[in-house]
Amino acid sequence: MAFTDSFRTLKERNAKLFFSGLLVSNIGTWAQATATTLLVQHLAKTDPGTALGIALALQFLPTLFLGAWAGAFADQHSKWTLTVSTQALLLTQALALAIVDFSGSATLPLVYGLALVMGFINAIDNPARRGLVLELVEQSEISSAMSLNTGVMTGSRVFGPALAAWMVIEWGTAWCFLVNAVSFLAVLASLLLLDRSKLHESPRASRGGTPVRDGFRLVWHHPVLKPMFVLFVIVSTFAFNYAVALPLLADDRFHSTSMYGILLAVVSVGSLTGSLISAAQKRIRMRWLIGSSALLGAFMTAMAWAPNPAVAYILAVPMGIFGAIVVTAANSISQEYTPPVMRGRMLALTGTAFLGSTPIGSPITGWIGDHISAEWSLAYGGVISFIAAVCTLAVFKRRSGAPALADDGALPVPTEVVAS
Repeated sequence: MAFTDSFRTLKERNAKLFFSGLLVSNIGTWAQATATTLLVQHLAKTDPGTALGIALALQFLPTLFLGAWAGAFADQHSKWTLTVSTQALLLTQALALAIVDFSGSATLPLVYGLALVMGFINAIDNPARRGLVLELVEQSEISSAMSLNTGVMTGSRVFGPALAAWMVIEWGTAWCFLVNAVSFLAVLASLLLLDRSKLHESPRASRGGTPVRDGFRLVWHHPVLKPMFVLFVIVSTFAFNYAVALPLLADDRFHSTSMYGILLAVVSVGSLTGSLISAAQKRIRMRWLIGSSALLGAFMTAMAWAPNPAVAYILAVPMGIFGAIVVTAANSISQEYTPPVMRGRMLALTGTAFLGSTPIGSPITGWIGDHISAEWSLAYGGVISFIAAVCTLAVFKRRSGAPALADDGALPVPTEVVAS
C-alpha cells in the first residue's frame, strides 16, 4: 500500500474541483469556529466552560432532532442542489455574525441564536454534502472518498484555528467571521463548475413510506452496524468535545488563552495524518474502529495531565490521528453495508451520532471543566472511550457465530431490511 493511494480519488476532475473548494471554505469555517469560542469566552462573565457548552449544544441541537429526517430528505432530492442551497445559506449566516460583531452589538443570546440558525442549516447540509462526495466517484472508491473528505475537513483545521488566533490578536473576531463568509465563494464556485453529467448519482428514494424507520431498522438488524453505531455514539458524545475541553485546558492548566488555537492546530495535523492513512486503505474494518477508539481514549487521558505545553503538543498528534480514524472508519463501515438508495439516511445517522451528540456531551464537558477540573473535562471522555472499545471487542469475541473482525467486510445487508 503506497501512501500516494490516499490521493487516488483526486484523479477525478469533479473530485479535484469539489475538494479544492471545500478545503478553502473549511479553513474559513474553522477560523469562525475558533473566533466564536474566543468571543463566547469574552462575553461570558462567569462559567465560560458552561457558556461554550451551551453555544455548541445549540449549534448541533437541530442535527440531533432533525438529522435522520434530513437524511431521508437528501435521499429524495438532488444532493447537488441541496448542497448549493445550504452553502449559500451558511455564507449568509457568517456574514450576519460578522455584521453583529463589527457593530459592537454581540451578546451571548445573539451569538446563541446565530449558532442555532447555523445548526438548522448544517442539519440538512451534512447528509446532502457528504452524499454528494459519494457521487463524485465509483462505488469501489467510496471508502477513499469518505476518508479524503475527512482529511479535507481536518486538514483545514490545521490552518483555520491558527489563522483565527493571528487575526483575533491583530484585528478582532469579526474579521474571522467575514473571512469565513468570503471563503464560501470557493466551494460555491467549485459546485457550479462540476460536470454534473459525470456524477454517479444515487437513485432517489420515493416519497412517502417510512424512510427514517427504514434507516434505523437497517442498523438495528445488522450484526456489524449495530455495535459499530453504539461504540461511535459513545465516543462521539464524550470524546470529541475539543472545542470545550481544549480552551479550558489551555487557560487553566497552561495559563495561555492563545494556546488553544495552536493546540487545536496540532491535533488537526494528527487528524490529517489519520485521514490520509485511512484513505489509503481499500477497505476499513471494525478492528480499526475498536482499536482506534481505545488508543484515542488513552492519549486523551494522558494529554489531560501533560506536565507542560511541549508534551501536550506531542500527545495531541496521536490523539488527532486516532480520532480521525474513528470517524473515517465509522463512515466507511456504514456505507459499505448500505444500499445506494439509503446512503443519505446512513450519512445522516452517522452525522447525528458524531455531531448530534454534541448537545449532550458539550454541556457535560463544560460543567466538568467549571466544577471539577479542566483536566477531567478532557480525560473523562478518554476513559469512557477506552472502556467502550474494550466492551465492544468483548461483544464481538463472545457473540456466537459472530464475524471475525478481520473479515466483517464480507457480510451482506440483510435482505429483509432492504426490502422493507
